[in-house]
Amino acid sequence: MSQVTPEVLWAQRSSNTDPEKNFIYLTISVPDVPKENLKLDIKPTTLTFTGHSETLKRTYHLELTFYAEIDAAESKTNHTARNVELKLRKKELNEEYWPRLLKDSKKVQFLKTDFDKWVDEDEQNEAPEEDFSQFGGMGGMPGMGGGDFSGIDFSKLGGGDAAGGEEDVDDDSDDDMPALEGEEEGKVEKDASKAAA
Repeated sequence: MSQVTPEVLWAQRSSNTDPEKNFIYLTISVPDVPKENLKLDIKPTTLTFTGHSETLKRTYHLELTFYAEIDAAESKTNHTARNVELKLRKKELNEEYWPRLLKDSKKVQFLKTDFDKWVDEDEQNEAPEEDFSQFGGMGGMPGMGGGDFSGIDFSKLGGGDAAGGEEDVDDDSDDDMPALEGEEEGKVEKDASKAAA
């Protein structure tokens, strides 16, 4: 049995007025870890996770020390077959984002930005509200499940004139092209035969 550190994805929002909009999204990737085989301990400055997958014969362990304090009592957890998803409320109301998730500025290999949930600081007020009850599922683009392209109008993808097509193009348009190497002699002979006729 091996013990591994799971991949962790994170994103954040900030608000200096609304505690509901001042949080961290955290996704711990732990496939096949049932709810009864995991232990999650959330404290104001730390998070500890341990989970075991019987099918993968793997134990996951993670310890994080946050950049700043969170409100553990107001944080939410959602367990899926592939992940443990958390919405951790930041304790201090502040318009600025945390510069990083962890207290230590050293880069760690298992921690990555969750670009599906990330919104830039200056665009966070325009971003749609995430519904935590819908955190489960595969995510991604709608309609991409079984290769169903019925909603795409392919006639608009070319960018060209679909009605006119290539029929109106004059075939003599490449006459002004310079000759390739080795073709120069052939062109001179061809021009001479045209002039003689």
